[in-house]
Amino acid sequence: MLAEFRRTKIRRAAQSFAAACALAGAFWAAGCTKPPADKGSRAILSSPAYPSAQRATIVFMTDFGTANDAVAICKAVMLGVAPDARIMDITHQVTPFSIEEASRNLESVSPYYPAGTVFVAVIDPGVGTSRKAVIVKTKKGQYFVVPDNGLITPVVDRDGLEHAYEITNTNWMIQAAVSSTFHGRDIFSPAGAHLAMGWDYSMAGPEVAQLVRLTVKTAAASDQGVAGDIIGLDDPFGSLITDVPGDEIKKLGYHVGDKITFKLNNKTLTLPLARTFMDAPVGEPLLYVDSRGRLGVAVNQGDYSKKYDVKPPGTIFIPRKGAPGKSR
Repeated sequence: MLAEFRRTKIRRAAQSFAAACALAGAFWAAGCTKPPADKGSRAILSSPAYPSAQRATIVFMTDFGTANDAVAICKAVMLGVAPDARIMDITHQVTPFSIEEASRNLESVSPYYPAGTVFVAVIDPGVGTSRKAVIVKTKKGQYFVVPDNGLITPVVDRDGLEHAYEITNTNWMIQAAVSSTFHGRDIFSPAGAHLAMGWDYSMAGPEVAQLVRLTVKTAAASDQGVAGDIIGLDDPFGSLITDVPGDEIKKLGYHVGDKITFKLNNKTLTLPLARTFMDAPVGEPLLYVDSRGRLGVAVNQGDYSKKYDVKPPGTIFIPRKGAPGKSR
């Protein structure tokens, strides 16, 4: 009788232990497995309005320079709206008021960033006037917060325009009085940050049917050669940037190693066409095709612009190989 009682007690204890193990296993499994989200949750989590899975990137460019507090103030405004945003700089040394130079920078840099990137570019000689502040989305899926002054023209020509909206909704602006001279702080920076937070850009204001277009300078090829412009400096090295495509030099019959007689601001020069800077002696000038595929004029380990006192704007003419160097 006593033995039977002991066997029953042991059996019940074993059953209780097994039940406890099963319950613990169930809790463990629940902790290691995510429950399926309902359709609404999945829709919210995958929505652009909730970019928490990936830090939003704001790419910033101005002509403000770095000798004052303007850039730091704009970044502070952005982070006040979107504290987790990653802010990258193109440059803040754009030649003051040079919309064309800024447009080239934007065109050159934007292909290296993915869809969803927000670009804020403030080169705005018309600040405070009737010019529009706009948000442009390209067919590549990138956003550009810019003044409507032609700055976005080369990017739109390359990537296509999806939509553009004027920024008139004050919820997209700084929540204080808007200055007539610092829209970089009061309109463009907060608008870019709101985009980084996933706000719907169509809510910023009315759609813009036609953006202002920039007349972009391009080199002109003829039977005599290629006529182009000096459009910028590759600072801090002082190399001249032209709008002459490197492929045009090949079409004219030249190859690396050739000496080319050409006109720079109507002054006749003869320089070697080099593959890279060290193909010329240190301190000597050369022609080369730069990393963006444009013809450049440089000095190996020197500053061409300072050494020869040449600055943009200017002109360049490359004659067809074997032809006399005629300027346009």
